[in-house]
Amino acid sequence: MRIPPLSPARRGILAGLGALALAPLAGRLRAEATIDLNWGDLVPAFGQGETYRRLSELGVVQHGEMTSPFEQETAAAVTREYDGKRVRLPGFVVPLDYDGVGTTAFLLVPFVGACIHVPPPPPNQIVFVTTETPYELSDMFEPVIVTGMFGASAAETQLADVGYSLSADVVEPYR
Repeated sequence: MRIPPLSPARRGILAGLGALALAPLAGRLRAEATIDLNWGDLVPAFGQGETYRRLSELGVVQHGEMTSPFEQETAAAVTREYDGKRVRLPGFVVPLDYDGVGTTAFLLVPFVGACIHVPPPPPNQIVFVTTETPYELSDMFEPVIVTGMFGASAAETQLADVGYSLSADVVEPYR
């Protein structure tokens, strides 16, 4: 199966995030099963993220409650368990690149209003998504589910530090 080349605009975005290094795996990944992730899967099960994970699973950590630099640094650890895997992850869109037809670059976040309010979630709770097919939001509070190639990839945007990137094949409303 031949994979078509990436557009120059998309290549620039992906190269900046390190996701282009995953592109040679795309054909093989399409044949593999898609992994359904939840936001807790993006926090390492050991080391730095353990405290955050336990508190979050208990419903103790809510939006805006991670205020100290120590807490935010601790919660920034990423996992490499899903690097180069095809995943599906639900969340909310924070558009970064909107051209009137839809967004082709956005942050996927776990709750409504993330990155719009201060402070943003930790990097391991933010995914930078790129897609060749613009996704048109019907509502800023509309949940979506994104499917594509995933990887840990530190980046900085004007809104927040990001821990992961996802090259989306499919972006659709979450039902």
